[in-house]
Amino acid sequence: MKITGAVLRSSPAATPYRDTQPLDVTTVELDEPASGEILVRIEAAGVCHSDLSVIDGNRPRPLPMLLGHEAAGVVQAIGDGVRNVQVGDHVVLVYVPSCGTCRFCVSGKPALCTTAIAANGAGDLIGGGTRLHAGAEEVRHHLGVSAFATHAVVDRSSVVVVDRDVPLETAALFGCAMLTGYGAVNHTAGVRPGESAVVFGLGGVGLAAVMSASAVGAWPVVAVDPVAEKQQLALQVGASHACAPDELDELKEKVAPEKFDWAFEAVGSTKVFEAAFAVTGRGGGTVSAGLPHPSAVLRLPALSIVAENRRVLGSYMGTAQPAVDIPAMIALWRAGRLPVDRLISAEMPLDHINDAMDELACGRAVRQIIRPHRLPEASA
Repeated sequence: MKITGAVLRSSPAATPYRDTQPLDVTTVELDEPASGEILVRIEAAGVCHSDLSVIDGNRPRPLPMLLGHEAAGVVQAIGDGVRNVQVGDHVVLVYVPSCGTCRFCVSGKPALCTTAIAANGAGDLIGGGTRLHAGAEEVRHHLGVSAFATHAVVDRSSVVVVDRDVPLETAALFGCAMLTGYGAVNHTAGVRPGESAVVFGLGGVGLAAVMSASAVGAWPVVAVDPVAEKQQLALQVGASHACAPDELDELKEKVAPEKFDWAFEAVGSTKVFEAAFAVTGRGGGTVSAGLPHPSAVLRLPALSIVAENRRVLGSYMGTAQPAVDIPAMIALWRAGRLPVDRLISAEMPLDHINDAMDELACGRAVRQIIRPHRLPEASA
């Protein structure tokens, strides 16, 4: 079938993206779902730094590639052998599929699935190869999803069915921003009530970590970002305090004089991670949920890791189990404890995708939502 999608053909791309147009919104051929696969009509797709990092060269990927990985939609067709999913179901897409048989999958760590990581790195679906074509040219899949499009074919393990009363623009955020931030707090760190937490970087993942830390009863929950508007949003979704990076030392002396139990870095910067490590105390942990450049190297005081029982933790996809965690987060959202809707900065049609990348790159946006079936003249 013919679909419309946003295809990246070269990287790194120069800014501003509204001028250079690195994402080509064009017609692409999409194959029918193979065995174990599903065709989804994409209704909402979040614009995430993991998409931007492919455009700016920080995350090299095989090209051409149809980007987008945080999304929700409606099932249009199912391939042979698909179980527990029906046409018409509303689904959240997950950017790490799972084979279900490797040692990571069977031990409850699907984010580390060996088969999935290899497929995602190659731009393939986990079942092998691609389902996207531009003439004779294969177009690669982004993280098994490729959601900046009207439709996507994905593996069954890349979807979680959700109740139909959950707005799809909200549901989309549970697939990446919320899954990563919530999981970093609840699974990677295991924050307990009364423990202190500081979050560096208030994009979608950072704000998800803020609201998740608040939801588990952490105090204080300090949010750090140079953008004043993001600081104010953090206070509205659960932070007890918010400040710019150069104000943190003064604030820390007032609210966490013995340093923080937990620090979360959601920027993808080694400099920021080192700053996060510096403000955790004895027995504390520093969690990185951002994606730095592959060549980046950390410099940390090694002795303190042992002598002070400090922990340095990576958190990919929040160390989460999407089939369990997405329904759990939705339950908390229904209870008013995870105000996910507040993360949405704007909604726009697919042909505004390059403008959305500019907004993300300059730090103004939290989560912009692409509506692939919205006409350009209907955009806000």
